[in-house]
Parts: sequence; C-alpha cells; structure tokens
Amino acid sequence: MTFDRKSLVIPDKTRFEEKTIVTKGDVVIGDRCLIQYGIKTDGRIFVGEHVIIDGDIESTGDIRVDIFSNIDGNVKSGGNVYFGEKVKVRGKLSLDGDLDVGDSVEIDQGFEAKGWINIRSPIPVVIYIFIYLIQLLKMGHSEEIDRILSEIEENDGDTIPICETFLFIPSNSIIGIQKSKVDFNLRVGKKSSMFGNFDIKGDIFIDKDSKIHGTLKSTGDFFSGKNVKIFGNIDSYGDVRVEDNVLIEGNISGGKIYLSKTASVNGELFAKEGISFISPLQAKAEEKIERFETNTDIMDEVDNLLE
Repeated sequence: MTFDRKSLVIPDKTRFEEKTIVTKGDVVIGDRCLIQYGIKTDGRIFVGEHVIIDGDIESTGDIRVDIFSNIDGNVKSGGNVYFGEKVKVRGKLSLDGDLDVGDSVEIDQGFEAKGWINIRSPIPVVIYIFIYLIQLLKMGHSEEIDRILSEIEENDGDTIPICETFLFIPSNSIIGIQKSKVDFNLRVGKKSSMFGNFDIKGDIFIDKDSKIHGTLKSTGDFFSGKNVKIFGNIDSYGDVRVEDNVLIEGNISGGKIYLSKTASVNGELFAKEGISFISPLQAKAEEKIERFETNTDIMDEVDNLLE
C-alpha cells in the first residue's frame, strides 16, 4: 500500500493510551479533523486548518498549527512554534525556541518562550502587494504583473519535508476514543497498540505483532500480518486474509476469507465466496512468487554482492 495523502498511516510502535497517542517521528494532521486524544512524539507536529484536538500536544521538535484550529489542552515544544490566525489553546504554551503567532491567537493559561516572539499582522503585506500591483498596472507593466502573480501561485502551499517515520491523519478524519472514521485506507505499522472502533472506506493493513482493541470495518480488503491480536470483529466488503498466529476475539465477515491454519478465531466466519485455509509453507511460496515478480529477490542478491 503506497502513501497517497488520503490514508491513515500509523507508524511502528505507536501506542493509543487512555488520553494520548504516543508515537515516533513527525505527526501530520490534515484539515478539518477531530482528534479526541492528545499527541506526544519525538518528532515534529503539523496541524492543518479547522482542526480540533481534545488534549495536550507535546513534541521535542517544532509545532505548527494552522488557522482556526483549537487545542483543548497544553502545548509543549522543544523547538519553535508557529500558530496561524484564530488559533485557540485552552491550556498553557511552553517552548524552547521561537514563537511566531498570527492575528487573534488565544492562549488561555499564558506561555513561556525562551526564544524570539513575533506577532504577525498579515493585512499590511496584502495592502502593500495590492498597491504595488496597481502602480504597475498604471505604468502598463502587465508582463511584470503576470510574473508576480505566477510566483505567488507557485509559492503558495510549499511542501515541508518530513522524516521517514511519520503518523499521517488525512483531512476530514475523526480519531475518537470509541469510534474513528476515515474516508480512505488504514495502514498500521509493526508492534503498535490501538483502541477504538474504526470505520474505514478503503483497505485495512495491519502489520505484524500489533494489537487492536476494537472492531474494524472496511469497504475494501483486509490484511492482518503475523502475531496480530484483534479484540473485536472484522467486517469487510472485500477479501480478508489472516496470517500465522493471529488471534481474533470476534467474528470475521468478508467476501472471501483466507485463514492461516495457525490462526485462532473465537467467533463466527461469514464468507460470501467461501473460506480457504493457508498453510505456512503455502504462504511462504506465495510470498516468494510475489517477490520474484517484483524483482525484490534480485535486488536483495545485488545488495548482498555489493556488501
């Protein structure tokens, strides 16, 4: 499953605790999301527009919160902090770096900053550009105007590079304590632990050694890696594949179910197109064929020779 800016991506070793999501690497939250948890990471945090976070956010790096977003808790950063216009923080802000805030930012319990503090007022910049363009228009420099507008359009929404390990929540998502909803795929990394029921309009991929405490619903396919434990039901419109030593404490419903002979299901199986049992040797053979077709084995041999 490739990253497509629409899928919910949970990195390896992420933990959903009682009120906080604890992860590693950068955290990127799209626009108009509702997050009923706090967030803690050793990377950076990027929050989009009109986002509601019902908890504290804590990062060892920078924190960037876009316009009209609400943080219903404290904000703690080991780096710089940027707040867009109309951002509201119900708790206290503390940071080790510089603070850059837009117009009408509210921090209810005050802030502590060790670096520079910059309060921006975007109106003079807009007026300056407007007056400059009028003067160019009067002088008949239409080509210069086209060039400036093109540069403004190109520079609008510049991408920010993030680290290889990241948690990504796509726009319009709900990550709730009891129920979560995402309009596309879900990918969960290795050795992660998550709570809540997930309603996914796409495929679900759970990597090995992870635990899910809740029911998973998918309009696409479902895949569970080895040694996964799911304390709830699996309800999929597509195919369901369950690998070795997986424990499902609930029912499985899908189009066709591929079930490892070493998996345990403490519930009922509902398969519209039947059930196939997979032995460990068969699974290894299928993986070998897939790796051969994608030239993965060949690349591994080249890497070994180079080493």
